[in-house]
Amino acid sequence: MTPTAGALLGFASWTIFLVVMIIAYRSGIAIFAKRAANTFKPEGSDLPPFGQRLTRAHANCVENLPAAGAILLYAIATNQTGATDGLAAVFLGARLLQSLVHLASTSGPAVMARFALYLIQIGILGVWLARLSGLIG
Repeated sequence: MTPTAGALLGFASWTIFLVVMIIAYRSGIAIFAKRAANTFKPEGSDLPPFGQRLTRAHANCVENLPAAGAILLYAIATNQTGATDGLAAVFLGARLLQSLVHLASTSGPAVMARFALYLIQIGILGVWLARLSGLIG
């Protein structure tokens, strides 16, 4: 498996892992707090703070996976993973850390750290686009 394919699979797996965590979290509330399963708001605003952060971290992955996935799939489909392999682990690491920071806190420093990790991902996507389009080598 190339690093590019690993990053794509890792990002998708992380997104699925977060939704499984949401299912487990909400199931626990439904079972132990006797809350009806059909009363949860989709955006998680009616959950305790951790549940809100978990829901938002998952939503952020869902929002960003299509663009990253398209770029990584393009590199794989056109046999140009050399353009993406070098930064693939950094990209995935920044994505995982961003989510973990989001789960841990919404304090000012945590939000700034999360934003920095997001900027790293966006920067890498930009580099990949430039490489794949031939703008840079």
